[in-house]
Amino acid sequence: MLPGKGAYLRQVTAGMKMASVEVGKELDGSSPPSVFIGSWNYPNVLAGPMVAPVHGDTSIMDTPESWIPTHTTQEEIIGYRLNMVRGKRPVRVTDVGSSFVEKLQEISLSATSLRSEVNFESAPSGVSFSGDHTPYGPSAPMERFEIEGGSWNRNLEKVYYDTDLTASDAIVDLHRKDVPFSVMQKALSTGSMGMGKARRLVPTRWSITACDTTIGNALRQKVAANPIIDTVRVHEFDSLHNHYTVLLLPTGWQYEWMEAFLRIIGNEELIFADHEGHRGKHEYSSVGGCYYSCRMAVLEALHREGMQAGAIILREAYRGYVPLGVFNVRENVRHALLGPPREFEDVKSALSDTKTRLALPLSRFIEESTLLCDVMRGGQMRLSSFL
Repeated sequence: MLPGKGAYLRQVTAGMKMASVEVGKELDGSSPPSVFIGSWNYPNVLAGPMVAPVHGDTSIMDTPESWIPTHTTQEEIIGYRLNMVRGKRPVRVTDVGSSFVEKLQEISLSATSLRSEVNFESAPSGVSFSGDHTPYGPSAPMERFEIEGGSWNRNLEKVYYDTDLTASDAIVDLHRKDVPFSVMQKALSTGSMGMGKARRLVPTRWSITACDTTIGNALRQKVAANPIIDTVRVHEFDSLHNHYTVLLLPTGWQYEWMEAFLRIIGNEELIFADHEGHRGKHEYSSVGGCYYSCRMAVLEALHREGMQAGAIILREAYRGYVPLGVFNVRENVRHALLGPPREFEDVKSALSDTKTRLALPLSRFIEESTLLCDVMRGGQMRLSSFL
């Protein structure tokens, strides 16, 4: 039986042996700024700061947008993240007015790294890897937590004090102002935006998908009014043991995400896929948060170029791949779409060219596809052409 994607990624991370930074019960360091809100036992969650045991500017440790453009290696990213120590304390998501949550908001709204002091109940231990959020190093419950205040991000400060602005409108406005995704996501997570009494702490992985979905939905409405491209376009990019192929079709908006995990644990070749038509998707995707991260990245590029297209994305992850969170998909697809495309007159020509750079036979993707199969039927192509 084919395992679900979440179960498979847990298998991938279960066999990983990685050492994180060693710290004692007292930690004096800098928060990049960074916070983490757990989802277990919601609405009573474990929340707290993420602190590195060094002083100064540690922002690079929690700014995924900067990693792909600067060719940061997987080893460097893991090194950053496993130096992040997570403090945690139980809190109810509605307690946004408590002094503890106000400190978390101070961190998430800060424009600079903040000096932080944490006393733990015991020496932090363990590591956490996930397909949803970036990894982090050891964690432990906190006895004491203090920070030195800093200056706030001006755009976030306006959102924080505007209690008549919905969280959705705030996210869309911040994206329009080019506020980095990770910055707005942390502000949403700490309950720093939204309508007055409706503000809540939002678990980190939920806040990531909420931002991707909100921005994507707003962009989809705008893209639907753009002219449709007149050729088939292919963008490709390789990064962090992944290969991405973005196929843009001369149709109205439709979207399919397919990802293959190839021989990462053993000899497995697994494909997970999901799709939507022009009206979007109403139920949560079976492939998780990366579906929404990729969707947002594609719609962002279409809006930037003033055009409309259907999009089919093929991802291959190879041996050596480590789950690093959905930023891996969002930022790599963004980067792929910044490069010049190869253009083709028809889908068959595009696929014939694309398959030469895939490790998996294209026929395997076609067999798992819904939209790609529809496109092929519309072009009266046969699967046998790609076997």
